[in-house]
Amino acid sequence: MTFENLGANALDYYPCRYGKSKLLFRGPKRKLDQPYVAVIGGTETYGKFNPRPYPALLEERLGFPAVNLGCMNAGLDVFCGEQTITDICTRAHLTVVEMTGAQNLSNRFYAVHPRRNDRFLRASNLLKTIYREVDFTEINFTRHLLKVLWEASADKFAMVEAELKEAWLGRMKRMIARLEGNVVLLWMADHAPGAPVAFTPEAPNPLFIDREMVEALRPFVRGVAEVAVDRGEIVQGRAGLIHGEVEAPVAAEMLGTVAHEKAAAALEEVITPLL
Repeated sequence: MTFENLGANALDYYPCRYGKSKLLFRGPKRKLDQPYVAVIGGTETYGKFNPRPYPALLEERLGFPAVNLGCMNAGLDVFCGEQTITDICTRAHLTVVEMTGAQNLSNRFYAVHPRRNDRFLRASNLLKTIYREVDFTEINFTRHLLKVLWEASADKFAMVEAELKEAWLGRMKRMIARLEGNVVLLWMADHAPGAPVAFTPEAPNPLFIDREMVEALRPFVRGVAEVAVDRGEIVQGRAGLIHGEVEAPVAAEMLGTVAHEKAAAALEEVITPLL
């Protein structure tokens, strides 16, 4: 059963497609024959359980159409692999890119599903050689994979983390280059980007992204908006989410409505001079 069909308490996301893409975006579907801002990102950008995610709030603040191209469980591979998304973003006045974690992208050690980037598909021969003691057959998600690898060997895990960071940074730079740098980056999390921190299975999103990585991208984009919400703001914001009882555990992982209000305000400040 999908989250979109969980009963009367569920939001209607008006799912839609653009062009030849198989991806489902949050609707209502927007016309692309007038100037607009494109917004790409993962589950938060899509606005899971959120009646008014930040792309909609940003549109109101700017008085300028914002096309929500957020995808559930998306990492960078979704946006790098879909020509339709590239075309829409290329034609946009500018593109907002939510910085998602480095775990949900294919790399030298493992491959992820091309559309559901949180799904682990297979380990490379290199990873199998390094982690001979690990059975990969029962692993389905990237978070679970990282937990298993971290518990097996912290020393070996350092190599995995370094690879994910390098892959994320390289892919971000390529995507930004394809959009000719006409990009505003969005950091939205329960913490500000800081110094690298040691991984644990409970580490918050976006995984592995630190201040040094954000600053490495700054020269190639038109701006960076940073939003960090504290525990009280998250609790307050989750009260504004709409979901059924069965969805409560998933909703408890969302940042909540306050984070989206702050994201729209931060983006407005960065984008307004660019319009």
